[in-house]
Amino acid sequence: MQVAIPEAGPQTYLTTAELSALIKYDSRTIRDRLKDSVLIEGRHYIRPFGGRKTLYIWEHIQEDMARYSHMSSSPIPMTNGGALRG
Repeated sequence: MQVAIPEAGPQTYLTTAELSALIKYDSRTIRDRLKDSVLIEGRHYIRPFGGRKTLYIWEHIQEDMARYSHMSSSPIPMTNGGALRG
């Protein structure tokens, strides 16, 4: 029996250094401050094959940066895709 694998849209996977160059944040800031607070595993980054290496999904990061930069207040992004406005 053959299982059909759904086609995923093309995604660009970046290393921390490559993401750093694109968004003008230091690699250390991405790893220590943004990852797991603003950048969410499964949405903004993956760890392929359960390893230590982190690959960032550029299209999701770009989309969320644009979405949240247009808001007048500074909402806190939630893991379900919503935002908390305090």
